[in-house]
Amino acid sequence: MAVVKIVLRKEVKKDGTSPLAIRITKDRKSSYIYLDYSIKPIDWDVAGQRVKKSYPNCTRLNNYLVKKLSEATNSALELETEKTQVSSKAVQQKIKPVAGASFFAQAQYYLDSLKKEGKFNRFSPDRSRLKYFREYLKGEDIAFSDITISLLDRFKIYLKSVMQASDRSISNSLMVIRSVFSQAIQQGIVDTKHYPFGKGKARIKIPQSIKIGLTPDEVLLLEQLELPIGSFENHTRNLWLFSFYFAGMRISDVLSLRWSDFQNDRLYYTMGKNDKSGSLKVPEKATAILAQYEKQKEHVHDLVFPDLKIVADLNNKFSVQKRIRDVVSRLDRYLQQRIAPVAGIEKKLTMHIARHTFGNISGDRIPIQMLQKLYRHSSITTTIGYQANFVHKDVDAALESIIKL
Repeated sequence: MAVVKIVLRKEVKKDGTSPLAIRITKDRKSSYIYLDYSIKPIDWDVAGQRVKKSYPNCTRLNNYLVKKLSEATNSALELETEKTQVSSKAVQQKIKPVAGASFFAQAQYYLDSLKKEGKFNRFSPDRSRLKYFREYLKGEDIAFSDITISLLDRFKIYLKSVMQASDRSISNSLMVIRSVFSQAIQQGIVDTKHYPFGKGKARIKIPQSIKIGLTPDEVLLLEQLELPIGSFENHTRNLWLFSFYFAGMRISDVLSLRWSDFQNDRLYYTMGKNDKSGSLKVPEKATAILAQYEKQKEHVHDLVFPDLKIVADLNNKFSVQKRIRDVVSRLDRYLQQRIAPVAGIEKKLTMHIARHTFGNISGDRIPIQMLQKLYRHSSITTTIGYQANFVHKDVDAALESIIKL
């Protein structure tokens, strides 16, 4: 059983006082929760775990300490009743969670965790989504227990009517709230009974998006477009085609390629999204693109494309992802505004459309198991769902058989 006591810590501050803390001891290991008061050792009754009468406002402070000791003891008993194996750290977290019991205190911890893990692609949009939730609450913090199904429904209406958010954006905002909730539950900060998501509660429905890729003729228009070598337009076109030539490789992976990734006419790389590794034969068209960047090569481990070379520390995932975001934004702008009009392409053209284009052209001509390898999907179910956007032959034939009476 954990032993909970109020103690005066040994460290001494500049004013001669020492901090009061709750000590939790379990299996000869102790953890501490610091309280909001510091007093001089001469004013502390060790045996009685209380402040001596020599301390000003001793009655008020002692009442506070009795209350905190009672809360801590009750929390420790509650936890030990639920679980057979409990550490002093677990009791400490139960009594005073690392991120506080309010939603936005935990939300900040959630964002800090994303930043430490280098996940800029989630950190940046999730921070904005949490900002919208706080604005809806008029800047106030909120307890987890007050985030109810009805409140979430009202928040969805606010996003739709006031913020003019799309259905996908609304779903993303709810998913962030759910992530913060799940993290708090995992850390023992919130009881699962307060979780407002799931069956019979708030449901998050992700709307299906329409994926449209270019046709072979439109890809040919891009390939044959005359652009000055060395221009950013030509570089943008190169990156798009390079992504397409390697089964719609994600632009973040394209920009991260090094010359050492190419061995024996094959490209060996690990997909950044799911860490799946593999290799692909380098097509002649991709080799021609690589030749345009050979003169910039300084050593075998140098980056193939120059866009990330300005990042001071390529091991800093957060900085790298932030730079990729900025680069892709510029690439998409050039594709849509400067390249598509000149090439005569009326469809939306972005870097990610290269992946859709590979899916559109492959259609149902490539076995689904092979497509899974090419896409580097972890699950074949993902491949089936993704490719369903581009397989139309059977549906078209069925429709034609009915209307051709």
